[in-house]
Amino acid sequence: MTGPAVECQNGAADHQSDALVYNLYDLTGQKSILSGVHLRELRGEHMKRSKHVYAAVIAAVFGTLLGLSSPFVRGAKAGPPQGPDVPKFEIDPLWPKPFPELWITGEVGGTCVDAQDHVFIVNRDNLTPDEQKNSQPAPPVIEFDPEGNVVNSWGKAIARDAEGNAVLPRGAQDTLPKRLHSCTVDEQGNVWIGGNQDGIIQKYTHDGSKLLLQIGTPGHPDTSDSTPTGYAMNSSQTTLNRPAAMAIDPTNGDVYVADGYGNRRVAVFDRGGHFLRQWGKQGTVAQTEAGLGGVFLDTVHCVAIDNAGLVYVCDRKGDRVEVFDKMGNFQKNIEIKKGTGYVRGLSGSAWWVAFSRDNAQKYMYVADGGNEIVWILDHATGQILSGIGQPGHQLGNFSYLHTIAIDSKGNLIAGETINGRRVQRFKMVGVGPPGKLPQVRSGGGGAQATPQSLPVE
Repeated sequence: MTGPAVECQNGAADHQSDALVYNLYDLTGQKSILSGVHLRELRGEHMKRSKHVYAAVIAAVFGTLLGLSSPFVRGAKAGPPQGPDVPKFEIDPLWPKPFPELWITGEVGGTCVDAQDHVFIVNRDNLTPDEQKNSQPAPPVIEFDPEGNVVNSWGKAIARDAEGNAVLPRGAQDTLPKRLHSCTVDEQGNVWIGGNQDGIIQKYTHDGSKLLLQIGTPGHPDTSDSTPTGYAMNSSQTTLNRPAAMAIDPTNGDVYVADGYGNRRVAVFDRGGHFLRQWGKQGTVAQTEAGLGGVFLDTVHCVAIDNAGLVYVCDRKGDRVEVFDKMGNFQKNIEIKKGTGYVRGLSGSAWWVAFSRDNAQKYMYVADGGNEIVWILDHATGQILSGIGQPGHQLGNFSYLHTIAIDSKGNLIAGETINGRRVQRFKMVGVGPPGKLPQVRSGGGGAQATPQSLPVE
């Protein structure tokens, strides 16, 4: 091993400000803190002054040697190796801006982003009794600009009288699905919306002024008797059964539906709404633990398509994201905090999937509404690298974290349902070491919860 070295470089070509830059290297070969010592006019009467600088450099060299031979340094141990850098986020307390006209949101059932980084949320008209008396329910669909200002809203215009009774404008009709659940914006800027107490998904113009397409028939789900109380058939080519989410294939406009609150399938339709294919069925705990693909323990809660053309589907209570090709051939499992759902009795850990917006989609984000955390994963390997959030009601905490979306700047938008009833934005502020993973409560699940014992999110 060679000793420390001092590298001298000409730091300026201008004779009016001659300079020398000294780069000190220690025994490890790393540049030391003396880089950039600047000396002016090392000529004539200033040579005496420069000698002091040379002396300082030599002293620093010996100081480095002494430091490296110090028993404190010899006894120091390197910390554990750090994983790859991950995105870092800060809660944006001023987003969105205050609502107009005493609006207040109910449960936020969906969040999505368009090509201009405008954020859409779909919220439900389920205010508390006091909220019904002192405020107005926000419109079902709200569009925000990147600064958080409301720039558009649509859906039925509900108002309430002083007693909290709903008052509809004369002749008003609501075409939106019941109990709004999820939204997405396609390559043409159209807005897609579903509802998990209905059998339909819908496609609207960007401003909501026109309904362009509807798959399914309102009030007639895919059941044995076409009623909400009938036995789930998991087979219809024209209707759905309480769909949870949809994803639009940017290459051909095909519509992938997570038909998952009543049924247990992914149903695929062409851009005109004609049935193409489906896959999936009800699974068991044993099948889930064995990692069998194409079965879902309970709600099929999300569907997303990555840039490589793979389809990611949330087996929410099975605590995994199942990955398929577009024809439904199973590829792999990505486990998200196993045991959260069917062991601990929560609603599961795999609620929603989003990807970073770089071409390679280096990072995958998973909303875990069971543990109230957004997990950040290495997309290629499925390894959990980091996470943000925890259970709670403060800014940056979650209560019934439900859906997430990522804008072009990497900011994360999260919507909460039953207890949270809000939308938050986490601003991406850079990348850095992953640090310690957020704490997750373990054990204490008791008896396994049945689907009927869980609230509908």
